[in-house]
Parts: sequence; structure tokens; C-alpha cells
Amino acid sequence: MNDVLNKTLVLVLNRHWQAIDVKTPLETFSMLVTGAATALDMKAGEEMRPVTWEEWLTLPVREGDYSIGTVRGAVRVPTVIVLARFDKVPKRRPKFCAKAIWERDGGVCQYTGRKLRPSEGNIDHVVPRSRGGKTTWENCVLADKKVNSKKGNRLPEEIGLRLLRPPKTPREVPTTALIRNHHRVQDWELFLGAPNPPGTGNSD
Repeated sequence: MNDVLNKTLVLVLNRHWQAIDVKTPLETFSMLVTGAATALDMKAGEEMRPVTWEEWLTLPVREGDYSIGTVRGAVRVPTVIVLARFDKVPKRRPKFCAKAIWERDGGVCQYTGRKLRPSEGNIDHVVPRSRGGKTTWENCVLADKKVNSKKGNRLPEEIGLRLLRPPKTPREVPTTALIRNHHRVQDWELFLGAPNPPGTGNSD
């Protein structure tokens, strides 16, 4: 049960039904109990509807649903919740990691300009760590493994390499763009990348 409680299984929508965050069931249940959010009861081929915590406790656990055991019996884990009052789409920078550098650099070696397959590239410190280089957005780039190996602990100019462009910290983007459906929750796909999320009734 603890494993389920701490997985990011729940997509959070603002009150305009725009995806803005992900939560664990443990965090979600606290929000539902306090009325900060309602859960979406989503049924295949039927219209979804917001449900209060009191009603949610009465809903059956369906085949394939995550659930947790309570003194009242099993309680279904919602896949999507809607915030009661929050209406913005926050902005945030991507978390610094190798995958984010791949995305920032478009999968292109920053020394050769060649598009790389996942097996062909790794992260290079422009100024090597052995020479005081930091592990930061401004000092890390995607590079062809062969080029990186050849470069070793030298500066690019010392072996005739030139960066396509100076590496920079990515700008802030809407949090919707940063959400990843790691657990492949089918219900999330209705809201991720949709220009007009279901339920908004807006066309602009």
C-alpha cells in the first residue's frame, strides 16, 4: 500500500481543467478531504464528472484501478483531480538532469551538429570537472560519445572543437509541458497536450 501511496499517479488540473502538476495518492487524499480539490470520476465512453470526497468514498473499485485499504474498505485512487480555486498555469524551468539536456539540445551533438541516437550521445562538461568545471546548465552539453572521448579533459578549443551555441539555462515554460506520464495512466492523455481540455467549454 505504501508503494501506491507515494507514486505520482494523480494528474492535477486547475479549475479551468488545464494540467498543471502531478501528485501522489497520499497528497491527493489530503486535498480531497479538505475540499481543496474534487476528483474526476472517469468512465470509458461516458462523460466525466467531479466528485466530492464523501461521494468518492462510496464509488466501487474497478478492475485495473489502484486502491488503498482503509477501515471502511478499499478506496479507489483517483487518476485526475480538479483544484477548487486555483486558475493559473504556473511556469517552471526543467529540472537539471541528463534527459533535460538532451531535450534542450534537441538530441544534437553540440560540437558536430549531428542528430544522435540515444546510444550515441552523452553529457560533456565543456570545461572539464578536473579543471574546475561545474555541473551546470551553462557548462554541460550533449555530445557524440566519440567526440567526448576524444576531448577528454581538454577545453574544446584545445582540440579544434567549437560549440554550435553557448549552453544556457532553459527558460521557464508552463508546467503542463514538463509533466511526464511515467506510469502510463490512460486518463491523463485527455489533458496532456490538448489545446482545449475537456470540460473547459472554451475555444480561445
